[in-house]
Amino acid sequence: MDDHKQQLLEKFEQIKSKMNPTSIKEEIANLEARTYDADFWKDSKAAADVMKRINSMKKEIEDIEMMELLLAENELKDAEKLITSYEIHLFLSGTYDKGDAIFAIHAGQGGTEAMDWTEMLFRMYTRYFEKKGWKWEEIDRVAGEEAGIKSVILNVYGNFAYGYLKAEAGVHRLVRQSPFNADKLRQTSFALVEVLPVLEQQEELDLDPKELKIETKTASGHGGQSVNTTYSAVRITHLPTGLTVSIQNERSQTQNKEQALKILKSKLKKLEEERRIQEKLKLRGEFKSAEWGNQIRSYTLHPYKLVKDHRSGYETSDAENVLEGNLEDFIEKYLES
Repeated sequence: MDDHKQQLLEKFEQIKSKMNPTSIKEEIANLEARTYDADFWKDSKAAADVMKRINSMKKEIEDIEMMELLLAENELKDAEKLITSYEIHLFLSGTYDKGDAIFAIHAGQGGTEAMDWTEMLFRMYTRYFEKKGWKWEEIDRVAGEEAGIKSVILNVYGNFAYGYLKAEAGVHRLVRQSPFNADKLRQTSFALVEVLPVLEQQEELDLDPKELKIETKTASGHGGQSVNTTYSAVRITHLPTGLTVSIQNERSQTQNKEQALKILKSKLKKLEEERRIQEKLKLRGEFKSAEWGNQIRSYTLHPYKLVKDHRSGYETSDAENVLEGNLEDFIEKYLES
């Protein structure tokens, strides 16, 4: 047996020991037994959470069995990929790491260029979500004046969505020839990625209405047509911290307010968690601004091609592959560092 296979077998045995498949199978059986109770489906939200947990654990069992099969058949490349993925899973042990995420991208310095860059990032990340098998929904978008996206907010649903995506929070810098001027000048643009955990209902904070400033206005429809002015923009400011959330989408004022409150509660919960464990990471509004020198990753398309993460040092010259949503190596290298 070669050394590489022996190392993979040792890693697999460590993963198997930590995950304890026998215990997982017992928990699946117990939860499935609950689904036959007459009252189980009366609380649809609780029932959905249980079914989600069952499916997640079944996937873990399938993956353990697949690791064993791939090693037995000497499919070492595929085995290593799956084993590395589970090593990351075991490392992600934070309070919210296994759960869903609120994911936002905001244009920084660079005007129309930055808004176009934000749209490029939106495409890159949604392709990454699809490769991971995660579901996502767009809950707010502010289009750029001439092109691209000024800001966009998504809900991302999937196992370890928050654990993986928190690695992407920060400023992303693009260097390329500008497609927006005839001289094709070299242009630098910035966008800010913000990642928040989705809180379970029982975890949500109770907010004092006296500490909230809520502003609403009728938002303009596409093209300024009055027929499309049937929804309202909502901006909520938490006065003690100064945190703000704005939602403008084709929903009612009540729905937009609910979404804004949900995001604000997640921001406050995350801030509370960060203070509790004395982390140095900051929330939107306390991040370093989206400008030169503060980037976590640079994407250079001209005069050469290079994507480099400034935290882990990992880089690749295959920029097109990264922009197609192939981010796994960057995220894993960062989480391992």
